[in-house]
Amino acid sequence: MRVTARTFASLRELSAGRCELELGSAATVEDAWSTLQARFPAIEPQRPYVRAARNGAYVAWSEPIAEGDVIAFLPPVSGGASSLTEAPIDVAALEDSLAESGMGAIVTFVGRARDVADDGRTVIELEYEAYAEMADSVLEEIRTEAEQRFGVACAVVHRSGLVPIGEAAVAIVTAARHRGEAYDASRFVIEAIKERLPIWKRERFADGSEWKRPGA
Repeated sequence: MRVTARTFASLRELSAGRCELELGSAATVEDAWSTLQARFPAIEPQRPYVRAARNGAYVAWSEPIAEGDVIAFLPPVSGGASSLTEAPIDVAALEDSLAESGMGAIVTFVGRARDVADDGRTVIELEYEAYAEMADSVLEEIRTEAEQRFGVACAVVHRSGLVPIGEAAVAIVTAARHRGEAYDASRFVIEAIKERLPIWKRERFADGSEWKRPGA
């Protein structure tokens, strides 16, 4: 059978963003990876850090696959939102969308593009690459989970593409009757985004560029 393999960010640079794979009739996601690795041996060391998705949902490596499936191999993610946009984020509009009279606390978190990397190098611009077909559903899951778990209202927007230095890359607004729930929900959302959202950040420096893994 034939399936489509997709890769992103650092993994894409070592292989191909999209390619067709020929597999046996009882193939699994692991088999798809092995076939891709045979074509692009440079990806082999990345295997311990990669997560797999089938048709836009995370799956185990033992997941069976079928003719026509899209199998995505995702390096560690960073950043995220309940919606993606290439336009500047209107933080005030997000806050207004949750400003109901019953909400006594509104907590806003804004992550901005900064001009200094963790290692001290000067950053000249930021770029985010997202697996857009999957990101929207993952973001909605995170937003819904936050609302149900903490009893809040939540809105999140994340930039994709180029983000100029100083502009917002992600904005999270949580609204609740009391501040504790709003703070807790905001922290939950950003941590879930870092762990689960298929989006990657590239910091460009004067002497080159690299894809940055979370915590690096």
